[in-house]
Formats: sequence, C-alpha cells, structure tokens
Amino acid sequence: MTVRFAFALSALFAQPLLAQAPVPAPAPASDLVKVEFDTSAGRILVAVDKGKAPVTAGNFLKYVDSGRFNGESFYRAMPWMSGGLIQGGITTDAKKLYPTIAHEPTTQTGLKHVAGTLSAARGAPGTARADFFILTIDIPGFDADPSLLGDNAGYAAFGQVVEGMDVVKAIFAMPTSPTKGEGALKGQMLEPVVRIKKAARVP
Repeated sequence: MTVRFAFALSALFAQPLLAQAPVPAPAPASDLVKVEFDTSAGRILVAVDKGKAPVTAGNFLKYVDSGRFNGESFYRAMPWMSGGLIQGGITTDAKKLYPTIAHEPTTQTGLKHVAGTLSAARGAPGTARADFFILTIDIPGFDADPSLLGDNAGYAAFGQVVEGMDVVKAIFAMPTSPTKGEGALKGQMLEPVVRIKKAARVP
C-alpha cells in the first residue's frame, strides 16, 4: 500500500531554531499511560499524556488497544539539522484506519516538540489518523505559532519516550531507499522497514 501520511513541512521552515525549547512541566502520573512497542529493532516505551492531549492520546490508545499497530512498522526517517524523526503507523490496510480526529495544537495542550516527543502526523489540521512520529532532537518549529501566516497550527504532541531512545536513534540511522516515497518523503523511506511486533499498554 502506498504511504499516504506525509505531513507538510511548512512549519519547520517558517522559523529558525534559535534556542532549545523549554521543557514542559511533568504531567500528573494519573494522566500518563505507558505503551510499549516491541519492534524488530528493540523496545521503545512511551508515556501518552491523556490529560493534556485527550483527543490525540485517546485516538492513539484506541489503535493500541485494538491491536491495529501490531504487524505495522516504522517506515520513515526524516533528517533535520543534527537529528530528525522516525515515523510509524498503519500502511498495510486502509480498513484498519479509524476516522480523522480534531487537531490539538501545542498552544492548547502546553506540550512541546522536544527530543523524544511523540506527535501525530498529518496533512492539513484535522486529518490525523494512525500515523505518528518520534523526534530525536528538539524541533520547536513543530509547535503551533499564532504569529505565523498559513498553516501555523503545528503538530499535535501527545507523549514522550520513557525508555528506548537508543532504539529510536538506531532506527533513525538505518538505511533508506533513494527512490521510494513520494514528494517530501522521497529518500526518507526505511529499507527495510522496522516491524512493530506488538504495541500494548503496560503498568
């Protein structure tokens, strides 16, 4: 199946990375849900913030709880400055996708796009479904910025890596195809992809 979940990069280029983004205050433990990805490259543990980003976190957990990420993959590594991001989600069967969700900008949630952030991939605001990405570095240009023109809504951050950033960085460093991918994704598609054997909540 052709990957359909590229997201626009206009927010990236709209503002320079002048300083490291401030680290947001930690969420109450009761608002955090831990999810473990068992992948072909190793284990990644994330904490999903259902308190600050209830719509995006709830959507992600719906895919986790239904087992729809199982057998899918991390399929993209996008370089940016001294790092970048890895992207994963559902690429095998469109029937596994739930409806799109409302956009939760960082101006609403208070979350920031720092290293290890888990965020929803999208085209236009309000088109996010199953795909998500994990940052290897701070990219404040992904945060919403009302002062900018055009698509200034940023991306919907909803969690953070707790353990396994070494695995995230290892996936980011894996080989990519020089020809696969369309538009902005060309040259960023992992070859081979990293399989998500299972994604599940953990205590």
